[in-house]
Amino acid sequence: MPDSLTRESTATSVVLLATTPAGRLLSGDGTLLDRLNDQLATLPVREVQVMSAGGGLAADLRGIAKIVRTTTGAVAVLPADLVAHTEALALLLEHPARCTAALISHDATAAPMRPPVRVEGGKVVAAGSSFHLVPESNATFRGVLQAGEADLGTLADVAEELAELAEEGRLGPVTPVEAVDLLLVGLVRSGVGVRAAAIGSLHADRVTGQNAADAAVRRLAEVDEAKVRLDTSVKADDGFFATFFVSTWTRHLIKPAVRLKLTPNTVTGISAGLAVLAAVWFSGGTRGALVLGAALLYLSFALDCLDGQLARYTRGFSPLGAWADGMSDRFKEYAVYVGLAAGSADPGIWYLAVAAMVLQVVRHGIDATYAGAVEDGARVGASWGRPTRSLLETQDVRRAPGGVLKLAHRLERDTIARWLKKMIVLPIGERMALIAVTAAFWNARVTFLALLSWGGVAALYQLAGRIARSAR
Repeated sequence: MPDSLTRESTATSVVLLATTPAGRLLSGDGTLLDRLNDQLATLPVREVQVMSAGGGLAADLRGIAKIVRTTTGAVAVLPADLVAHTEALALLLEHPARCTAALISHDATAAPMRPPVRVEGGKVVAAGSSFHLVPESNATFRGVLQAGEADLGTLADVAEELAELAEEGRLGPVTPVEAVDLLLVGLVRSGVGVRAAAIGSLHADRVTGQNAADAAVRRLAEVDEAKVRLDTSVKADDGFFATFFVSTWTRHLIKPAVRLKLTPNTVTGISAGLAVLAAVWFSGGTRGALVLGAALLYLSFALDCLDGQLARYTRGFSPLGAWADGMSDRFKEYAVYVGLAAGSADPGIWYLAVAAMVLQVVRHGIDATYAGAVEDGARVGASWGRPTRSLLETQDVRRAPGGVLKLAHRLERDTIARWLKKMIVLPIGERMALIAVTAAFWNARVTFLALLSWGGVAALYQLAGRIARSAR
């Protein structure tokens, strides 16, 4: 029977698997299990349930299923033989979305305690174990799995099915140390969307002996967790302009913003205010006014990046903040359109301004409706659909992409092509830069023509990609 250690909390419950001997290896004045408990005490968890009575893999899986079925809120499962940075655990346990996620490393060197996975678009799309193979793996699973509340039923069902298969010997020579690995396989093959939480330069390793445990603990001291937290607050997959012309210096404003107790929503509000000032100056129509408006627009976008960086650093995400940030982006952009049109003497400028605005609305609609359809499809598949693949299939084979998707995947392998691909879709950073540069050096007509030309190409590219992915 599991021991329950209730803690003051926010949302996540933790199932700590101490059913194998490695959890009792020494670490400092205690054991690895004690070390993990101390780390979890610093994180926002509601309850830690330690499963210590090892009755074999099937018994462990049924025990997890029993706990999950009587729990509300997100549930994280991790083994007691894990040696990890607290910051690595926080990537799952402190993330306010409380969604289904797995801790992964992009080091694709698989090992018995590092099963292979394949990650696409920030999601784990294939996962392995000693029985389940992953063709074209590009990452490894590091032993920490969290199931969001909506996926708890699926997790329990998967655990019970795996327990039955393991008891019958139909999964080959799987062992109790693979319990978490098998659960990830089951969730992925059941169609559940699993966010890939990458540890970056942090460490998270499972160990089997005292020497390995000592070496793993020593490795933790080689990494500055505070610096890693700052580095990971800057989006790794942002656009070209944001990455090279904004985030290079806004990252240095994160800690001062924290000291000033600025919230992400406050920074969003300041960013919106600067955009309104930019629109006011653009409406002046003179060269000096256009240049000053362009500078204010650049600063507004910089703060738009900073609010996200601050949210990631403090893990202060919220539905209100996400909604406010998205609405602020639309408001700022359209206010600038109005300012530019108002300051121009061109008699046809309002037609161009309205056309540019309509094009952006259409582009946002393409993205929003596709994202909504994907989310609805995942929800239906996870809630009512049967597993898309059998847990007895040794290989998780996905249909190879074709046409546009194959070209897009090929572009991802080349650095220059990958940046060009990001720029083609004209993300908000590139749009703000395009507006600022064309307004400062030319005029509003050139700005709107540039937005319509580049935006039209981007819309066609997006539409083709969405159609191809939907058909796939």
